[in-house]
Amino acid sequence: MPQRSQLKLDGLGKVDQAVHEAAADGLELWMEHNLQVSRDQVPHEEGTLERSGVASVDRASLTGAVSYDTPYATIQHERLDFQHDGGRKAKYLEDPWDSEQQTGLEIVAAQVRRAIQ
Repeated sequence: MPQRSQLKLDGLGKVDQAVHEAAADGLELWMEHNLQVSRDQVPHEEGTLERSGVASVDRASLTGAVSYDTPYATIQHERLDFQHDGGRKAKYLEDPWDSEQQTGLEIVAAQVRRAIQ
């Protein structure tokens, strides 16, 4: 099941371009942070799944994602009965997404603060 959070800036049309760009920069940093946290948890046998991970951001809509692109990525994520090496596990996207929400929001807020100072 995809995990989503939405960053909504009320009145974005009224916010100047520098603030929008700062929010996009912060979102990119947040997605890269989540990618790294998830890479520390992703099941690892040969490293193919781990290497397939990417962070992406649509700067115009302030939408970000972390994804893994192998035929078995979803199965590895969802199957709680699979055995993994120490520190590696299922829910390697969902758990970091949940645990890193506050950090992500702080990253975006710091970038926006810098833009308005």
